[in-house]
Amino acid sequence: MKKKVAFICVHNSCRSQIAEALGKHFARDVFESYSAGTETKEKINQDAVRLMKEIYGIDMEKTQYSKTIEKIPTADIAISMGCEVGCPYIGREFGDNWGLVDPSGKSDGEFREVISLIEGKITELKTKLSEKK
Repeated sequence: MKKKVAFICVHNSCRSQIAEALGKHFARDVFESYSAGTETKEKINQDAVRLMKEIYGIDMEKTQYSKTIEKIPTADIAISMGCEVGCPYIGREFGDNWGLVDPSGKSDGEFREVISLIEGKITELKTKLSEKK
């Protein structure tokens, strides 16, 4: 049975959404990807939506929305996107903290850098979980 991986940040509108989309895109054969936050935003970060369409052809607005932790299945692995101020409390320890800077409001170049880092971490996680089978 595939592991359930939850990507968590406070607002569930940018980094965690990107991680969910890239997890589904690159690793759906190894783990199920979910994202959530302790709060929600009305919509996913529009720069993230635009760049994910440009780079990967993924339309996050068609398959994802901002949601809180209780709206997703219980995860086997919970990953924090980066706690610049304080990690959200999700009722358990995080399996990892990816320490990613929030690119919201920054340049496309900075956004692309964060997206690329997330892709690399998704690939590493896929490899790690594949080896455990």
